[in-house]
Amino acid sequence: MEFYLNEEKIDVTIESEKTVGDVFKSFELLCEENQAAVIGIVLDGKNITAEEFDEISKQELKDSMIFNFNVVTKTAIQESFTKLSELFTELADKMIQIPVELQSGKDKDAHNSIKTLADSIENFCHIAALASLFEEYTNVTIDDMPFAEFFAQFSPVLNDFEQALKDNDTVTVGDLAEYEICPRLQAIAKTLKALN
Repeated sequence: MEFYLNEEKIDVTIESEKTVGDVFKSFELLCEENQAAVIGIVLDGKNITAEEFDEISKQELKDSMIFNFNVVTKTAIQESFTKLSELFTELADKMIQIPVELQSGKDKDAHNSIKTLADSIENFCHIAALASLFEEYTNVTIDDMPFAEFFAQFSPVLNDFEQALKDNDTVTVGDLAEYEICPRLQAIAKTLKALN
């Protein structure tokens, strides 16, 4: 049997495990002890989905099996949140500059900031989903709202912002950047900073 952790081969000794499910349980306990969470399992080159998990867990262990566990650690989440906090603080400052950049012909700078904003929000949502695997992150709020509610209110603002950019409406772009987007980015940054 071979075992991999995030694509890196690891040495594992099988003790009393008889089934695939026994290995899954042992590995899950090991992760909990090390402040980590399993985010994906590949067995013999095949991704194990939630629907297949119970059925595959019943299988007897075979010497030829190859387990690959993808895990995320609490430390990695904290490091990502720290970096994102700094990034969102910078982006909040950049959002205020966008109307000036658009009016003074620095469209490229403005569009780079907007692209970074979109990528950062996507990255944040991904990290927040992973963080929810750890109990201490399940009740985190931004401006007294759960993540989902905060982003449900933020999404329409971002859609309006995107439309204003397409329409070349620098007044609306400026207003949204300064009064809607900037305060929300500062709120996200403040929340993430407080988590460390």
